[in-house]
Amino acid sequence: MGASESSLLQRSDDDITTISERSESIDPVLERLRSLQIANPILESLPAERSLTDILVRKPLLSSNSIGTVDRQVLLELFSMYRDWQEKKTQNISKKQEEIENKIDVADALAIKLLQRFNYSVSAMKTSSNHLYEVHSLQVELGELKGRLTEVISNCDALCKRIAADGPDSLKSTVKPFVLASSDPSTSA
Repeated sequence: MGASESSLLQRSDDDITTISERSESIDPVLERLRSLQIANPILESLPAERSLTDILVRKPLLSSNSIGTVDRQVLLELFSMYRDWQEKKTQNISKKQEEIENKIDVADALAIKLLQRFNYSVSAMKTSSNHLYEVHSLQVELGELKGRLTEVISNCDALCKRIAADGPDSLKSTVKPFVLASSDPSTSA
């Protein structure tokens, strides 16, 4: 591409950003391509077949010299490279699996804590609702008791006034009429 490399990046907000700077580091894939060397052929001798038809309809030959053989050392090296590659892949997969399992365990623990807190909140709300419901019935009952108490006090006051007006002289001096409390907090009964 010349002196500067450019690439276009599409973002979610539909903006296009152009990056024009050359990387100072060497590309590892390019480095591996440069380090490749021409290897010895896998087959030590070429097969006798020259065309695709010869290969497809080939009959086994009696002499082992005419059949191409694979170099055992090269084959061993190929299988060893394949095994190493498989082991690395297996290790990476198991490492990622452990990380995912750890994240799942953390998510499970958080979910359990959230569920416990939610259940506690629901329980507290139910208790508060029951208490509020009981408060309403207590308010009604208290209003009834207040009405009865007012009635009893007015009856006592009327009785005291009757005793003071028409009662015997011995009781008149000891009986005083009730004074009902007003809304002013400075006066008391």
